[in-house]
Amino acid sequence: MAIVDNDCLSKSDVAILLEGDGFFRLQKAVELYRHGVVRKIVFSGNTVKKEYGSYPFEEVRPFILQHDIPEEDLIHEDKSLNTQQQAVEVVKIAMKSGWKKLALVASHEHQYRAYLTFLRVVLDTDSGIILYNAPVRNLNWFIDSGWGTRFDRLSAEFERIEKYSAIGHLANAGEVIEYQKWKESLLDDGKSNT
Repeated sequence: MAIVDNDCLSKSDVAILLEGDGFFRLQKAVELYRHGVVRKIVFSGNTVKKEYGSYPFEEVRPFILQHDIPEEDLIHEDKSLNTQQQAVEVVKIAMKSGWKKLALVASHEHQYRAYLTFLRVVLDTDSGIILYNAPVRNLNWFIDSGWGTRFDRLSAEFERIEKYSAIGHLANAGEVIEYQKWKESLLDDGKSNT
């Protein structure tokens, strides 16, 4: 977890903004775009469950665009209904578009499982995609945003990690370590480029 939480973020083709946690995640994707870390933002997901924090793209889109993000640099991946499907659909789009570096944006309690899920698909497709973690930081752990506290959602994430690991949807710890070693070896000076 420490390795995933403290990834060496580098310039990427796109920020993958995972649907969920209301409007809390979009600011991180906007920040990455405005600082030149990414060239596009992909909003991934098409589930509408406001009581769970999954807001539709049509409601999130204006908040992203109001930060001077050009319409052509905002893409909606609209086929996925869960994290595993997001990983599959995003990797398909990345391979088709020639994107080699993806910055994964999720809330800190979801980032670990999301990364393990995306990494599983990256490894299984042998796509050569470099996946970076860009979790949203400084979110409250104990305040209920309408769909539970992040602290309570964290324990649910660990339950899901167990469940989805058992059916092969997540990369395992050894794969994460080897992938992170490989990824770090690509950095010129062993430090982050951002």
